[in-house]
Amino acid sequence: MSYFTFDESRPMDFIAIGRLCIDLNANEIHRPMEETRTFTKYVGGSPANITIAVAKLGKKSGFIGRVSDDQHGRFITNYLQERGIDTSCVITDKSGTVTGLAFTEIKSPTECSILMYRDNVADLKLEPADVSEEYIKNAKAIMISGTALAASPSREAVLKAVDLARKNGTVVFFDIDYRPYTWKSREEVGIYCSLVAEKSDVILGGREEFDLLEEPYGPLQNDDQATADRWFAHHAQIVLVKRGGDGSTAFTKDGQSFKGTTFPANVVKTFGAGDSFAGAFIYGLMNGWDIARCQQFGAASASIVVSSHSCSDAMPSAEEIQAVIDKHTTTV
Repeated sequence: MSYFTFDESRPMDFIAIGRLCIDLNANEIHRPMEETRTFTKYVGGSPANITIAVAKLGKKSGFIGRVSDDQHGRFITNYLQERGIDTSCVITDKSGTVTGLAFTEIKSPTECSILMYRDNVADLKLEPADVSEEYIKNAKAIMISGTALAASPSREAVLKAVDLARKNGTVVFFDIDYRPYTWKSREEVGIYCSLVAEKSDVILGGREEFDLLEEPYGPLQNDDQATADRWFAHHAQIVLVKRGGDGSTAFTKDGQSFKGTTFPANVVKTFGAGDSFAGAFIYGLMNGWDIARCQQFGAASASIVVSSHSCSDAMPSAEEIQAVIDKHTTTV
């Protein structure tokens, strides 16, 4: 069943808005960061990773955001361009901002952490005037990252983008993407993310992230179906609750639910799984696949990325994802 329509006459398949950052992943893994001396640099930020994943899978993709006026900003822009991602709406901020940095610690496959530097970052300086109605009108879908709602003027720019998407029939994906170090309070998260969730066609988040959206408005239900029903009362057609190693459950407005699977992986680190899952899941939806197949594709993609040192560089092709599915579904 098709839950919404992607306008095939539009030249751009997918655009995202929000965070463009740098990941510095520890080379000396299985030790604390205090003992780590070298790191490898990659493009990072959840919306950037998801866009890279969708582009790697063959969709014409673009980005709305701001980068710093320095070497890191140029690195990010060049990286996107080299992968065929349109950067005409990626603006170089001239106000003296910096690029957000994420230093990763990989103590073990299950014990990973991220040390973030997010003061005066360029991505949160995105302004409403940076958001072009024509750009959104020419895209089949837009993805909103919740982190971009954490501060002004990025917050207002995102709210404008969502309204323009609804006005022009552009499908809205919303990745809650909660990062505690970016927000002033948990209540603020619930209020502003709820404003976007109410206008979104597809909402993706972990159980804890959905709880944040409920906190300002009453007692937590901690019930996935009740959570989905709340957003179905607005625009949502699909609500997907991610549970890490336990897979995901997708709920649809017509009353169905789909429990997703996971695939074996030689896990190097835990981060990146959600972004790779989201990119592949969105790709499947844009191809008109059924929900279960989209979840399977997303899970296989996640298993590849958690087995790699990087996130953005490791985003797999459709052929690589299908190979994982075939390997683990044809074995008796």
